[in-house]
Amino acid sequence: MTRKKFWGASFALGFALISLPQVTPILRAQSQAQAPAQQDQQKSGTLVGKVIKAKNGQYALLTDEQAGKGVYLDDPDKVKPFEGKTVKVTGILDMAKNLFHVTDIQAV
Repeated sequence: MTRKKFWGASFALGFALISLPQVTPILRAQSQAQAPAQQDQQKSGTLVGKVIKAKNGQYALLTDEQAGKGVYLDDPDKVKPFEGKTVKVTGILDMAKNLFHVTDIQAV
């Protein structure tokens, strides 16, 4: 599987938004034999989407508004000024925690 397809599949399985702005993770069924090594569970990359604040108080990046898909963001101090805006976020996706560790965020 190519990295591009892997990222797409990871985000598709990672999160679904039931009702804005509540972000709800999708349960991923995966046997331990198929579980990737811990080093493979963290992937660096860049995402573009809209920053929202979920009902649970966490910030999330809504990457596909129509499908309601997104990813939680880990640095509320960096992310808060961009709430409601479309941004480009660089960081590391921790698939085990369904969390994107923000290293840089810029308005688009």
